[in-house]
Amino acid sequence: MDSLAILLFLAVLPVILILLFIYNKDKDKEPIKLLILLFTSGIASCFLVISVSSFLKPFLPFMNMSLEKMDFINTLLYAFIGVALIEETCKWIMLYFFGYNSKDFDELYDIIVYAVFVSLGFACFENLLYVMENSSIMVAVMRAISAVPGHACDAIFMGYYLSIAKQFHYKERYDLEKKNIILSIVIPTILHGIYDFCLMSGLIILILAFIVFVIFLYIISIGKIKEMSIANKKIKFKNKYCGICGTKVTGPFCSNCGARQE
Repeated sequence: MDSLAILLFLAVLPVILILLFIYNKDKDKEPIKLLILLFTSGIASCFLVISVSSFLKPFLPFMNMSLEKMDFINTLLYAFIGVALIEETCKWIMLYFFGYNSKDFDELYDIIVYAVFVSLGFACFENLLYVMENSSIMVAVMRAISAVPGHACDAIFMGYYLSIAKQFHYKERYDLEKKNIILSIVIPTILHGIYDFCLMSGLIILILAFIVFVIFLYIISIGKIKEMSIANKKIKFKNKYCGICGTKVTGPFCSNCGARQE
């Protein structure tokens, strides 16, 4: 096996392993076509990130600086806004339209699967670019144990809050649905920002903090996966029709006749 093949293998392997892990935790498997759509939408989000970043460059000075020339504040802004917020928002857009609004989203764990497939579509494309640009097996290995799982962890939290949001949607608590939709962007952005800032800072103390943070993040994320897969259940009141008047209902009561839906 030549060096190029090894690099490609190392770039894609962690993506495949994590996707299989998440997929196998889902007892009621999702349609393959939907998963392919979500994964490719994650790849598409890379190009959305490039477009958004290019648009914002004239308005955000830190977007035009090299890391070597950034001071503490600019590094902080770049990590949390220039990278984390833009990337997580672009992935979230794909997840919201193709996953959250999907007719197949009928179990609590589903959106975790959707989120990871979107995020790892992004991570796979990004990883291939990084690994090929550096032509380094060490870079490939380091990203396999840090960057790719990091994207997956961010996605797990994104899916977790969207799962809560969907439950409130069917309870017609739209205020709480909106709150958790916002959290599904904010929390992954904060986690992603901490990850990037610790690495970009170049400070030894923050590099050490990064190692502790990553271990903590992995433990919590695996715990969320186990929690969601074990507690998984059907989301009630999905695309039902009132047994009294036949009106389509999406909540506990018919909007037409007021009858409670069982």
